[in-house]
Amino acid sequence: MVSLNWLPETAYLYLLLFARVGTMLMLIPALGEQIIPARMRLSFALIFSLVLYPMITPSLPRLPADMADVILLLLHELVIGLILGGIMRLVVMSTQIAGSVIAFQSGLSVAQAADPTNGGIQGAIIGSFLSFLGITLIFTTDLHHVALAAVHDSYMIFSPTDPLMFGDAAEMAIQTIAGAFVIGVQMSAPFIVFGLVFYLGMGILARMMPQLQIFFIAMPATISIGLILLALLLSMMMGWYLLHFEGALATLRGA
Repeated sequence: MVSLNWLPETAYLYLLLFARVGTMLMLIPALGEQIIPARMRLSFALIFSLVLYPMITPSLPRLPADMADVILLLLHELVIGLILGGIMRLVVMSTQIAGSVIAFQSGLSVAQAADPTNGGIQGAIIGSFLSFLGITLIFTTDLHHVALAAVHDSYMIFSPTDPLMFGDAAEMAIQTIAGAFVIGVQMSAPFIVFGLVFYLGMGILARMMPQLQIFFIAMPATISIGLILLALLLSMMMGWYLLHFEGALATLRGA
């Protein structure tokens, strides 16, 4: 007669694994974008949890006798998944920061559209373009494989039996936001210089010829030069972004 005593512990281990993996995959950039159907993301999380099952389960705690302990372990894994996935989501803020600065300096700040990568929030259309381009480049350069490896390596750094370190998580989130802001400013630095020089010249002309609406007349030139700079500097900007994203994944993996 075949014994089925192994089923409860197997189901418990799989559910414990899925609690962290599923939460991270719902939030992590590229793989957890809201433009991807929720059923597809859920299916991928279930399959990826099954792939990780034989590699991770030896390090997971065994099935507790008390149901309350099971619930606490599941909540522990959910919180870890939310923290790590949320921190990785903060990394991609750099494209929105760069897009906002570029749009402002190029006179396109009023050109806004709903950004599907940020939950449909209104933002500069250049920022939405950079966000989509960043996601495309992540898949093109296979950095999503590194993201999946980071999900696996998170178990080597954050054990399910260790207490939650909210202080370290808050510090890491602050450093991630600061890093995203720095990269966003670096990506848009040429446009900041362009804006300073161009608007300084326009201000001098406006003082010399106050009867003319200099800024209104120069608006087409501002937009044209901004778009030309964007076309010329796009590869450099996205190179900075990919290096930043790869570094953030390396930090998450403990490399």
